[in-house]
Amino acid sequence: MSIPKNFTPPAGLLAERVVLVTGASSGLGRALALECARAGATVILCGRNAAKLGRVYDEIESAGAPQPAIATLDLATATATHYDALAGTIEAEFGRLDGLVHAAGVLGDRTPLEQYDVPTWCRVLHVNLTAPFILTQVLLPSLRKGRDPSIVFVSSGVVRNSRPFWGAYAVAKTGLESVRSMWSQELEGEPNVRVNSINPGPMRTPMRAAAYPAEDPETLPNPASVTGPFLYLLSALGRGTTGEYFDAQ
Repeated sequence: MSIPKNFTPPAGLLAERVVLVTGASSGLGRALALECARAGATVILCGRNAAKLGRVYDEIESAGAPQPAIATLDLATATATHYDALAGTIEAEFGRLDGLVHAAGVLGDRTPLEQYDVPTWCRVLHVNLTAPFILTQVLLPSLRKGRDPSIVFVSSGVVRNSRPFWGAYAVAKTGLESVRSMWSQELEGEPNVRVNSINPGPMRTPMRAAAYPAEDPETLPNPASVTGPFLYLLSALGRGTTGEYFDAQ
């Protein structure tokens, strides 16, 4: 199964859809939030930095897109109370959720496992693996109320090509593929709920710069150029597609 890699969203593709994007303050998450809003979605901007989220909010409003919402949540420190409060607010304000994109992530250390800092290991696993699982679990009741809800996990090439020195990041992303697969299989009796993952590939982002400091960022595509496959899966065009891993490039 494949989806268009150079997909250009038509006007109104995500009209009347409510989509939550984590990591919406920068990088791929920001690009996805802006593109979803331009396609007509009401976007819930989720991230840990309220000031940065506010700037994305203003950019969306200035573009004349549907009014977004801000959900400040630090995935590294959030407790059950924070997750439950977010789920309750979404239910009260919107009554449903049509899309959920797990774009938030942290790189951690690029060091040998023998020297890997254990607290960093735990934080990277939590943010990149445990938090998306929790968020999906608490938001599933609202997703079930959507017309054809779509859950999209942001994957990585490291899940298909194991490499040394990628530490907790690679372990978390590999585990996330298992989570994606289990969600899709466990929800197979609910054909309207779709669960997929997309590897965006190399992008001009702060995380990429941290991973490859000697690389010329101008040789990489900007995050907005790889958002097409995500919007395709979030839209009605992606109906019937679930349990799949895709490369955006």
